[in-house]
Amino acid sequence: MAKARTTVFFCKECGYESAKWMGQCPSCHTWNTFVEAPAPKKEQAGHGISSMTGAGSVFAPEGKPCLLSEISGETEERVGTGLGELDRVLGGGIVPGSLILVGGDPGIGKSTLLLQVCRNLAAKGKNVLYISGEESLRQIKLRAGRMGEFQGNLKFLCETNLDVIVRTAQAENPDVMVIDSIQTMYREEVSSAPGSVSQVRESTSVLLNLAKGNGISVFIVGHVTKEGVVAGPRVLEHMVDTVLYFEGERSVSYRILRGVKNRFGSTNEIGVFEMEAEGLRQVLNASEYMLEGRPEDASGSVVTCSMEGTRPVLLEIQALVCRTNFGMPRRTAAGTDYNRVNLLMAVLEKRVGLKLSECDAYVNIAGGIRISEPALDLGIVMALVSSYQDRALPEKTIVFGEVGLSGEVRAVTMAEQRVAEAVKMGFECCILPRVCLSKMKQVKGIRLMGISNVGEAIRAVFFQ
Repeated sequence: MAKARTTVFFCKECGYESAKWMGQCPSCHTWNTFVEAPAPKKEQAGHGISSMTGAGSVFAPEGKPCLLSEISGETEERVGTGLGELDRVLGGGIVPGSLILVGGDPGIGKSTLLLQVCRNLAAKGKNVLYISGEESLRQIKLRAGRMGEFQGNLKFLCETNLDVIVRTAQAENPDVMVIDSIQTMYREEVSSAPGSVSQVRESTSVLLNLAKGNGISVFIVGHVTKEGVVAGPRVLEHMVDTVLYFEGERSVSYRILRGVKNRFGSTNEIGVFEMEAEGLRQVLNASEYMLEGRPEDASGSVVTCSMEGTRPVLLEIQALVCRTNFGMPRRTAAGTDYNRVNLLMAVLEKRVGLKLSECDAYVNIAGGIRISEPALDLGIVMALVSSYQDRALPEKTIVFGEVGLSGEVRAVTMAEQRVAEAVKMGFECCILPRVCLSKMKQVKGIRLMGISNVGEAIRAVFFQ
């Protein structure tokens, strides 16, 4: 009789299992992602989602398939968190039975945000269970004391054994449960340390079954690596319904909550918060925050508009171009793609004739936000030209559009929403692609200038 394997190798990116180590994963084709872990034990029947169906379950009885016509088409009733910015990122609120992953750097405000959500939900009459594997009950109380008064059915538990947590959740039957954090949870059946790849994967699987089988909305806190992704296997993000990332510097008071995955709403939505002594405060007007402190009549400063999901956000692009003192010019890009900046500088040199190859160039997106949308291309170009010529753009002017390698300015999506946001913020002139202008209705309160190439935009702004 062959001896059973005690360990297996699997890919951290996609979860592909193998009996031996491989340099390249045959499934996702990434290199050096295979790690060794104890072989999973065969589970007894009744540990799957279908076996955990109960009063709050949204699944059919075990082993019985359903026709599409037999499935209820009613929209899930969402539960508001009391934080409008978080509800926006979630797609309108919390869906019962959903599994939500919240990732971010240590000290960024993940636990504070979820504690505020728990307080708001408990005040609405919801049964909430907060489970901490990192803080004692005394530490939680000290942090909660800074936020104000807590009311309602909000219970706390310090535990890391996942089997105990599942039994507690089934006994308490909460509407919402918070796990802080997934890297501290473990199952005794898995013979590896808490935080290991196998423990994180197994713990998430158990919580997924608990959420779907009992209709409990579960928030999972996940630490991130130095690369900025959630620690553990990448399959963790595939298993959950929603993935939220907290972005920002601990030295800066503002925080950006970004939705990178959402099965119940649009992706890439953002919510802006400000860290205060009492907790996180919502920043309702993100454009006003991004443009706060913008210099007037300064060269190299251009305002553009980016779409974050369905939300238009005005941003300031700053550029500094100066003669280099070295043989190789230095290029720096903060908040946007470095290679994209080099490409746009090459377009300016080839199509417009600016000698940028002899200059250092520094491009920055003010506000600490990272944007990769092509609509920022024209704003970056105008900022570079403005700094190169040391001439400021006219006051109350906004610019957006995608720039091609031939110097043409291409259309961007949702141009009307961008212009409407500019009008709301008091801008008087908007430079946009001519293709977008031809499809738009006349907008009151702002002058629209449609352009077809980079040279035309430069002449319209600086030589009119």
